[in-house]
Amino acid sequence: MARERERKGEREEREGGMVDKLVHINRVAKVVKGGRRFSFAALVVVGDQKGRVGYGHGKAREVPEAIRKATEAAKRAMVRVPLREGRTLHHDVIGHHGAGHVILRAAPTGTGIIAGGPMRAVFETLGMADVVAKSFGSSNPYNMVRATFDALKHQDAPRSVAARRGLKVSTLQSRRRDVDADAASE
Repeated sequence: MARERERKGEREEREGGMVDKLVHINRVAKVVKGGRRFSFAALVVVGDQKGRVGYGHGKAREVPEAIRKATEAAKRAMVRVPLREGRTLHHDVIGHHGAGHVILRAAPTGTGIIAGGPMRAVFETLGMADVVAKSFGSSNPYNMVRATFDALKHQDAPRSVAARRGLKVSTLQSRRRDVDADAASE
């Protein structure tokens, strides 16, 4: 099973509570006097499946070394993402990087992860159970991962919004219920 995952270009490892997924490997050729020199670039996503996630890029002459470098870079660049009930987003959000655009939507329990390729790896390592995501524009894995992280960076928890506005969380959520009720009656 683990060998099948490695062949597909996806790797999962658990060490110290961290899970890392290999998103993409790129072979890069440099033409020199004697022929071509090949090196490998790896894109890895690392997370603790409890709301922390990071991505990294590594480049080396051998694939395992590139993956190791990318994993270390991902661990250094981890960010915390607030999750509702530890399973989905608090609100819908849009992110973009270059020509890549992503839309992430909160989903009800039991929906699962409805996302493609690189975005799925981010959500699985983050520990998100229910989300609907769509990517537009660039399908380049690097741009898709960066756009997903841009969207996750704009995610706010009700507690932080209430603190910023000087309100109580219950007041904020009751206003939301009133707006939802008005929208349903129309």
